[in-house]
Amino acid sequence: MQGTLDEQFPKNRWRVAIAALMRLTGLMCLCALCAFSTISARQQAPAAAPNSASSSGSLPPPSIPIDQIIQRFAAREAEFKTERGNFTYTQTFVIQTLDSSGRSDGEYKMTSEIVFTPSGKRYEKVTNAPTPTLERISLSQQDLDDLEHVQPFVLTTNELSKYDIKYVDHERLDELGTYVFEVGPKTIEKNQRYFQGRVWVDDKDFEIVKTDGKAVPDIRKKGQENVFPRFETFRQNVEGNYWFPTYTRSNDVLHFTSGDIPIRMTVRYENYKRFGVTVKIGAPVKTGPEKQ
Repeated sequence: MQGTLDEQFPKNRWRVAIAALMRLTGLMCLCALCAFSTISARQQAPAAAPNSASSSGSLPPPSIPIDQIIQRFAAREAEFKTERGNFTYTQTFVIQTLDSSGRSDGEYKMTSEIVFTPSGKRYEKVTNAPTPTLERISLSQQDLDDLEHVQPFVLTTNELSKYDIKYVDHERLDELGTYVFEVGPKTIEKNQRYFQGRVWVDDKDFEIVKTDGKAVPDIRKKGQENVFPRFETFRQNVEGNYWFPTYTRSNDVLHFTSGDIPIRMTVRYENYKRFGVTVKIGAPVKTGPEKQ
């Protein structure tokens, strides 16, 4: 039997059919928008590093041998160390002691510029250093050395022989896939400083993107105590090539024989510029609580 559409569908059913079709069309558009947003986020992720990162589950085991991963990221770190030596940047270091309520009762702050002379020699120029108000602790030469070498930890091929490196997991760190390694010194030599803790290595760039640990050893001898806090350092991608340290933080308690002293520490590394050229850092991805 043939007839018009209106004859086959009474008007009330026709309206129902149109409404259903509109709902279906809207749902399809929403799905397409969600898919586009997911793809866009994945494309942007490699351009930024976590400021405060969180893990979100294990990934499949590595498809290449662990020893090869270690060799590859150590070689990449060696390249990065050389590259960072060609950059100027601003470094702001703040450490505070905290009272029983968690409020600051003493502070040391120093802002410096890592710059070059006209002849190309790199040096540190202090630009702001208010009078310290710390009373319960003081900074040692080891603290300043750790600020320069251990907190922005770099594990190069030449340093591998000094460390035991144990593979832990392949896990997602926000938008990044990372290999996680436990790192610690094989032996501790006199007057040498080391990193002990974990590192997260990007599984595509083979470069450290986060460290969580402390400088070792603590020093206790002849009535002298020099103990060091646990810290996290986060890196961010610069120029799409290397992951540069951008932020270090610590909320820890220093254990002295005379009593415990809570501290809060931050280091910010900003305004990276290749010597003679301005370099912009990609927009950071929000990955946790705001920095203090």
